Amino acid sequence: MKTQYLIIGAGPTGLGAANRFKELGMDDYLILERNDYAGGLATSFKDDNGFTWDIGGHVVFSHYEYFDDLMNSLLGDERLEHERESWVRTSGTWVPYPFQNNIRYLPPEARWDCVQGLLPGNRPEQPPTNFGEWITHIFGEGIARHFMNPYNFKVWATPPELMQFNWIGERVSVVDLKMVLKNIIMERDDIAWGPNNTFKFPLKGGTGEIFHRLGDRLKDRIEFGQSVVSIDPDAKVVTTDKGTKIEYETLLNTGPLDTLASQWLTDRDTAMGDAAKDLVHNSVLVAGVGLDIKDESDRNSRCWMYYPEADSPFYRVTNFHNYSPNNVARPGEQLAFMCESSFSDHKPEKVDELMDRTIAGLVNTTMLDASRVDDICTKWELAVDYGYPVPTLGRDNALRAIQPRLEAKDIYSRGRFGGWKYEVSNMDHSVMQGVEWAERMVKGTPESTYSWE
Repeated sequence: MKTQYLIIGAGPTGLGAANRFKELGMDDYLILERNDYAGGLATSFKDDNGFTWDIGGHVVFSHYEYFDDLMNSLLGDERLEHERESWVRTSGTWVPYPFQNNIRYLPPEARWDCVQGLLPGNRPEQPPTNFGEWITHIFGEGIARHFMNPYNFKVWATPPELMQFNWIGERVSVVDLKMVLKNIIMERDDIAWGPNNTFKFPLKGGTGEIFHRLGDRLKDRIEFGQSVVSIDPDAKVVTTDKGTKIEYETLLNTGPLDTLASQWLTDRDTAMGDAAKDLVHNSVLVAGVGLDIKDESDRNSRCWMYYPEADSPFYRVTNFHNYSPNNVARPGEQLAFMCESSFSDHKPEKVDELMDRTIAGLVNTTMLDASRVDDICTKWELAVDYGYPVPTLGRDNALRAIQPRLEAKDIYSRGRFGGWKYEVSNMDHSVMQGVEWAERMVKGTPESTYSWE
């Protein structure tokens, strides 16, 4: 089997590249996908009780006209639009997101603790050298203690001191003391920050419906059930676990970059292998808990909630019944809590106990009344080995050591784990990494979303 362009992975990046090839009239390409479905980490699953679950809290918002047009062509009117309502559970109460802009909701002592940390002279003045120092430098000790430090360790499963802070950009709302004090005194909420303050979601099928439909457009160019085991960059041959060999001219990898650099290549490059050790990721258990009785409390009408404290294992819970009524088996009559817990060597978890701890955490954080545990009608879980690419202190040097060596061999690596840059791994970013790579191959135009330099 031969092809000019071989794409590893039918997730958002791989499908984005293939779709753009098709639009540009390039028909000599092939996608290898290890699963029997398209979508990658943007896949959705329906459990045995009729509930639909995503692999984590995906929402559709965009920085790109191309992505917007693609979503329109795939979904049309079959989608819903929501205004984000997010909250933080801490100090025995609920604080609107962003936490740092709404600390008036905290109990008085915690509120003062946060304000005191922001006062002149109380924040470190020396430039930060890591994410942990950046948190204190920007937010002060109080906000760091009540939210930023415990939450970030919970989500990344990596100490903030081992992470860089250059990735932040629009990911984290910084803080303004004058605004904080004004919000407290004027009893004013500040909740509109961020690019996802409004978002869209498919009417049926979860996030995976988007990529199911896109995969259908390209199904004659996708080889499902083909897991890569080796890449010979000199002969330009990829071998799969089924013994299939595909000759290629140019390769796009959207699988984990560390696996590509340290395991798949037949001519092991010591420099790449050593650099791959500095590519760190966490793992995530997604636990879906469905209830048979509708609860009209305001906390169940929210979009998602963040949990920095130790009374629950999860860092985020999504009210998935609010994204679309069709995410539950009986729309309007059931609840669907989608809970995410991270784990790593820095934060080990007994994964087989996380579902029970998740249910206990829902009770502890008032999401679920203890008397209603018997109303749980479905429990679904999926452990994801590669959850988030962690922006560690060594990441950028690792990418600079790996990516140019690969490109010299006509191998390009893009996407959430192919490119290993969290700051450009939203759904729109991931699709556009593939689109822009395809345009670079066919038209010679430079990529703008992804750069390893």
